This record gives sequence, structure tokens and C-alpha cells, in this order.
Amino acid sequence: MRRPLAPLAPAAPLAAEELRLPPSGPGWRVGLFGGSFDPPHEGHLLVAETVLQRLRLDRLWWMVTPGNPLKDHGRLRPLAERLALSKALCDDPRIVVTGFEAAWRVRYSADTVMMLRRRRPTTRFVWVMGADSLATFHRWQDWRRIASAMPIAVVDRPGSTLSLLSSPAARALKPHRLLERDAARLAQADPPAWVFLHGPRSHQSSTRLRELAEAAS
Repeated sequence: MRRPLAPLAPAAPLAAEELRLPPSGPGWRVGLFGGSFDPPHEGHLLVAETVLQRLRLDRLWWMVTPGNPLKDHGRLRPLAERLALSKALCDDPRIVVTGFEAAWRVRYSADTVMMLRRRRPTTRFVWVMGADSLATFHRWQDWRRIASAMPIAVVDRPGSTLSLLSSPAARALKPHRLLERDAARLAQADPPAWVFLHGPRSHQSSTRLRELAEAAS
């Protein structure tokens, strides 16, 4: 089993605090919301705000990743820029924007999950994703390890909800799905456990925003 390497020294232009693990205390309920955020937008913020409220989280770590193995990195904005854009978007003090995955040299989300389980064993982590990510979750490296390591919150995004819930991962995890009215107890549930949350939705997407920026340049 591949394990993350020891952390690197912070490299400019990233601030040292952006590469450290954010603080958490025993029993804290912390959402983990990772992505390229290239660029971050209102839809991402709605996901974060929805889980903070519905899951009664103490914090949400907005994890800006060095890159997504399922996406083309050729035109990815620098990590420092994506961190700055994310911080500008998030004004809720419970949302902590971080780039710690770059320091720990983790490539896959499963590595992040297992590392956090080892280093913060008393924190109640919840993996957070938009429903569009659920559709491809079965393609993630070691996705079953993620589902077995911590509860998962899936937030509805514009598109065909029924087709997303019929995806391979959703079908495999169907017996472990909590009712939406029980979302507040997800962080205390033993994995595998997940919930599908509905709420305000935005049609913005990072891909569309990049296309508009390129067209205007």
C-alpha cells in the first residue's frame, strides 16, 4: 500500500500556513471538500454552506489540490492563485482554505483520507463531494477505501439526479445511505455511510468559466 511521504518545506509563493494541516480538536466534526477549484465559484460555495448547515459541522476544510489525476493539468492555474481565489470567495470563518496536500505529496484522495485518519484519529471527518463527482466516484483510485474510512456527504448539483444515483458507486453504497432527514448524525455514523443532500443549486461550472475567460481574451 502506497503511503504519503513526509511533508516538504513550504515553497514560495505559498505561505507556510497554507501548507500546514488546519487545526482540529477531539470530537470536532470536519468536512473535507477537495478539488482543483480552477476557478472556484458560487456552486462550490453552495456545497460548502449546505454541508456546514445540514451536517452541523464545526469546520469545513476547502482543500485546493495540486491537481486532479482524472483531469488534464496542462492549463491548470498555479496552486497559489487557486488558493487566493478560493479565499476571496469564502468569507465564512468556519471554512478553512488549505493546500496541505501539496506539502504531503499526496496524489490521490484515498491517500489524504488515510493520512488524516492516522494523524487526527479523534476528529470526526466527513468526505464532501458534489453530485457530479458521485457519477465518476467509481473511477477514483481506491474509492472503496474512502467509503470505508469515513462518512460521505453528496450535495445535489444541476443535472440528472436520477442518473447520478444509478452510478456504479451509488449502487454499491445504496445499503449504507442515510435518509436526508438524518443528515445531522452523519458525522457520528460508522462508515460506510452516506447521505444525498438537496438544497440551493448553481449552474456555474469551472469548465464554463474557463471557456468564457478564454473567449474574452
